[in-house]
Amino acid sequence: MDNKYEVGTLILRVVLGLTFFVHGLVKFQGGIENTAGWFSSIGLPGFLATVVAAIELVGGIALVLGLFSRAVSALFVLLMAGAIIKVKLAGGFLGNGQGAGYELDLALLAMAAAIAITGSKLFALDQMVFRAKENSSNSTSIQ
Repeated sequence: MDNKYEVGTLILRVVLGLTFFVHGLVKFQGGIENTAGWFSSIGLPGFLATVVAAIELVGGIALVLGLFSRAVSALFVLLMAGAIIKVKLAGGFLGNGQGAGYELDLALLAMAAAIAITGSKLFALDQMVFRAKENSSNSTSIQ
């Protein structure tokens, strides 16, 4: 694998992880009941606010650390697709003067899709853990 490619996916992974982590944190800090109320006002079950915030918070940390990057990114693709379809699409790409458009959500979706498809191995904790386990099992099976 080309080192430039790995550096690029590392940058995407860390920026995406930080972005989602902060979004999840803000949902909890601002009072998850407020977010739950907003979810209810747009026709979604209020408990989904906690689910979404938890996925953003924990998934963001996992991405920064490089844990389960493909699976977490796939969840982020679903979250962003839901946000675009349910909330932002009606406002247009750049917004309608009353609310934000879906351009940022689409960019985050694309970043998450790229990581879900390709993975990100550089400075990824799961690569280090699985490689260590693999090396350990290889050395014990040789003896």
